[in-house]
Amino acid sequence: MAKTLTPEAQRLKELIDFDKRVYFLVLVFLFLLIRYLTNTLILEAIPDYNNLEARGDFMIFHIFNALNYLWTPFALLWKFTIISFLFWLGAFLIGYKVPYKELWQFALIAEMVFIFPELIRLLIYISPSAGVTFMEIDEFRPLSLLSLLGSENVAPQYHYAFATLNIFEIIYGIVWVYGFHMISRRPFGECGLVVFISYYIPLVIWLSWYIMVYRG
Repeated sequence: MAKTLTPEAQRLKELIDFDKRVYFLVLVFLFLLIRYLTNTLILEAIPDYNNLEARGDFMIFHIFNALNYLWTPFALLWKFTIISFLFWLGAFLIGYKVPYKELWQFALIAEMVFIFPELIRLLIYISPSAGVTFMEIDEFRPLSLLSLLGSENVAPQYHYAFATLNIFEIIYGIVWVYGFHMISRRPFGECGLVVFISYYIPLVIWLSWYIMVYRG
């Protein structure tokens, strides 16, 4: 007999009971809008931006950004696929059988967490002071280890890893604890273990590998 949903799981299930296709389109739109506005701020922070733009010196930058915008929905779909597979595999390794489709759909829901750091960066630099450089805007990651220490005090090979170690990764894990609890109907303690095995261990492995192979 299947376990009944706890009150927390029932509330979460009701909260996310909407059309996931529309949600995905909204998510992609928000990412694209915020990144477009942020990239505009980065360009405008470059000295003599107007003259350089008139001469066409930013053509490669615009092409690269356009390709990045086009790739965004596919990158998100790929991320959801990998994340949900890691959770399915982590659950399987400790003896839980959970539906992959529900994991994938929750990976889509949980991605909203990562809208906030991009939005915070945009809001902080929407009216940048005269002394702000385009590199400061580009490298700023709110509430991260990198922003706490200052990018100028961290070796370049550690920038990505330290930027990834932020409060939003913790929030993302907490969201997944509730999501896995809803999907698997397992106790919160067991769900926390699954999140640690399925998400945080692979994240540490990935960041460690990135640091080791980094070439400046």
